[in-house]
Amino acid sequence: MSNHRPEGAVGIADGPSTALITTVGLAAGALVANLYYAQPLVSQIGPELGIDPDVAGALTSTTQIGYGVGLFFLVSLADLVENKRLVLVTLVITMLGLVGMGLSTSVVPFFIASFVIGLCSTGAQVLIPMIAHLVPVERRGRVVGNVMGAVLTGIMLARPASLFISASFGWRSVFFLSAGLMAIIGLSLVAVMPRQKPNSGMTYPQILRSMGTLFRETPVLRWRSCYQAIVFCAFNLFWTAIPLALADRLSLGPREIGLFALAGAGGALAAPIIGRLADRGLGVVLSASAMLGLAVFFAISGYAMAAGALILLTLCAVLLDAAVQANQIISQRIIFAISPEKRGRLNAIYMTSAFIGGAIGSTLGTITYHWGGWTATSAVGSLLGIVGLVLFSIEQRGRRLAA
Repeated sequence: MSNHRPEGAVGIADGPSTALITTVGLAAGALVANLYYAQPLVSQIGPELGIDPDVAGALTSTTQIGYGVGLFFLVSLADLVENKRLVLVTLVITMLGLVGMGLSTSVVPFFIASFVIGLCSTGAQVLIPMIAHLVPVERRGRVVGNVMGAVLTGIMLARPASLFISASFGWRSVFFLSAGLMAIIGLSLVAVMPRQKPNSGMTYPQILRSMGTLFRETPVLRWRSCYQAIVFCAFNLFWTAIPLALADRLSLGPREIGLFALAGAGGALAAPIIGRLADRGLGVVLSASAMLGLAVFFAISGYAMAAGALILLTLCAVLLDAAVQANQIISQRIIFAISPEKRGRLNAIYMTSAFIGGAIGSTLGTITYHWGGWTATSAVGSLLGIVGLVLFSIEQRGRRLAA
């Protein structure tokens, strides 16, 4: 029996209302999008704030660092603090950080605002396990799939949206508009989000200390964290290097690259389908297919880039995103079912692992592309898929022997 008591949700007996699921999906997608708005705007922001080009990349890495800190230290609070209050507080602070970023005229305030935005955008990772917990297990995959589809859409649309908005209204308008979106989402959550009162009986230091024990004593969490670190590494590897390759090899400009990213967001459309298949017991097949897909689609992208086949390259981007979605949905469906009263810590461990993998992928994307072009990047991406498939085979073999 769960130690979290939902209060005030509509239709909790049969699962959360459509309004709640939709609002949570929009909120999670919009929060995560905040991590990526500044990435394509570095060349505009840096000179205006007097930042040396050699360190301009820190403009975006600061947000990522804040997010990584928040994943471990804030998401775990979901097992201690009433969830609705936690989400709304992080939303308000995120909104203030966005306003601060838009108003910044020097380096220090901008970096502080960037860190705060990253830190508090982790409110999305409180919302996702909360909604999964409210859904009956037979529908959990579908709902998690819908919400994760919104998250991936937010990630994929953030960069092209910031480019298009800044082209018309300047880079500051991107952050002001996002702050307004945070306010609207906050008011919507006030209206539809139920209260979730965790009764763990633990203090915050105990919560943090227990996470190491959880990781050691929960094999499925270790495996799933490892898989997601691998696939998110591959995801960031692709989307870090592909804009460079499109510009260098295919001579595409910023607008065309933005449209490519927009088309790549089509992978999010697979999320609801994947969720439904997961609810039908096809998790093992989907996980294996996701790893195999990484290996195959990266290999095909290497050929597509060499041949200048933009349509085939776009298809690879869509299918790669769908593979990442498949593993994420299956993994979260599994870990959210382990122990509802520990879901904040479980998700904190899982998402921190994914974040570490993503950070490595971003670094690898730059290194591999500058070392050997897209051929090297696609080869490393394929290798990641093969490694994931081998590890998954080892886990499944261990399960069969244990049975």
